[in-house]
Amino acid sequence: MADDYLVRIGRLIRDARQHRGWTQSQLAEALGTSQSAVNRIERGNQNISLEMIARIGEALDSEIVSLGYAGPMHLRVVGGRRLSGAIDVKTSKNACVALLCGSLLNKGRTVLRRVARIEEVYRLLEVLNSIGVRTRWINEGMDLEIVPPAELDLDAIDAEAARRTRSIIMFLGPLLHRVDSFRLPYAGGCDLGTRTIEPHMIALRRFGLDITATEGLYHARVERPTSSGRPIVLTERGDTVTENALLAAARHDGVTVIRNASSNYMVQDLCFFLEALGVEVEGIGTTTLTVHGVPTIDVDVDYSPSEDPVEAMSLLAAAVVTESELTIRRVPIEFLEIELAVLEEMGLDHDRSSEYTADNGRTRLVDLTVRPSKLEAPIDKIHPMPFPGLNIDNVPFFAAIAASAQGQTLIHDWVYDNRAIYLTDLNRLGGRLQLLDPHRVLVEGPTRWRAAEMMCPPALRPAVVVLLAMMAAEGTSVLRNVYVINRGYEELAERLNSVGAQIEIFRDI
Repeated sequence: MADDYLVRIGRLIRDARQHRGWTQSQLAEALGTSQSAVNRIERGNQNISLEMIARIGEALDSEIVSLGYAGPMHLRVVGGRRLSGAIDVKTSKNACVALLCGSLLNKGRTVLRRVARIEEVYRLLEVLNSIGVRTRWINEGMDLEIVPPAELDLDAIDAEAARRTRSIIMFLGPLLHRVDSFRLPYAGGCDLGTRTIEPHMIALRRFGLDITATEGLYHARVERPTSSGRPIVLTERGDTVTENALLAAARHDGVTVIRNASSNYMVQDLCFFLEALGVEVEGIGTTTLTVHGVPTIDVDVDYSPSEDPVEAMSLLAAAVVTESELTIRRVPIEFLEIELAVLEEMGLDHDRSSEYTADNGRTRLVDLTVRPSKLEAPIDKIHPMPFPGLNIDNVPFFAAIAASAQGQTLIHDWVYDNRAIYLTDLNRLGGRLQLLDPHRVLVEGPTRWRAAEMMCPPALRPAVVVLLAMMAAEGTSVLRNVYVINRGYEELAERLNSVGAQIEIFRDI
């Protein structure tokens, strides 16, 4: 019981520190203690007096003692309101986590601009801090500075944080160049069914990485290979698989050809970042990447990840289901063109601005204005494909959009085992979705949404889809335990409120 109390206090202190934008080292300096002591406190591994809690609260300007254990975050949604005005798309979640993993390649200082302040990023920062990487928010918390140690302390890895993110698997590519053996906790993240990591293993074996899995850990051993010169052919055109292969190839002394590579937005951002590190990458935006590796990378680099096309799709869907006129600014149009083509065929009324360039100097952006539209169900089924097809993560939003359209829409989510099942949670809000099998759902529209109280689905995109439906439903809805939404969206409720939504964040007392 006492240990549970310490863990709860530690989490409150960690959350308050991150909200302030401080590193563990900065808090330690303010308290006159060590970074390792702060790390132990935040992990619940050190007894802590009320006096110390009060000192921490004063340093962080947070009333930790009076807050107690806050418990899960919930949302209370007053629906039936029209949105209006303009909202900016934030930087890409998936690009940011790839770049955080990529920073392990660099012995120098890495600065990432406008990093998404989301739970997935916080978990990775906890992992990086635990192994000795110094990170701090700079420029009023907008940007992130990352400075690696001379030697990583992988034995001290924060296993709890690592298990709460699937992104930890992208540590494999950079770490195989730094140590000959290491352990990583099993990857976690969304509950989307069984997803094998074998495609990662097939790609990384070519760089000498051998993995065995026992008792919740990946045990990695590296034997430096004699290069065969043959291309690496990925058995799955996955985003994280491609990123892991890129991270491994970046410091491989020689030329690596990766075939059947993903050319999706986060992969392109990682390629641009590698180029900033001095690694030449040919074929960006295609399914064949040629990487000219650099054995040692020691540079000070400043990079701006591009905007998130899936968040753009979320905001577009919010406008559609609430029958609103809304301008969505900084939309990475190259990665939303198929979705917009499908929506145009369904009858979406929208305008887009002339194209302009993102802060990374490469990604094409537009401002998109969506207006209330009479939508018809598409003739063909909605199904994802690797880029440049309809984005896998955008498929769930079509469930809410199809529920707003006249007619029947078949959605075939063939990638994940469970996600189509979670979409049927919309039936609690008045939807008419029929689950045909674990991958296919038939949506009947139009829908008269109704308010409800329910638990948040344990998968990011279906959870946001439920929130959007609540925004369209007359009356007051409650969505409980929204941690999964905070994994991928920064201050989503507050930002939706800025354009006319009415969403209250609350916790149980």
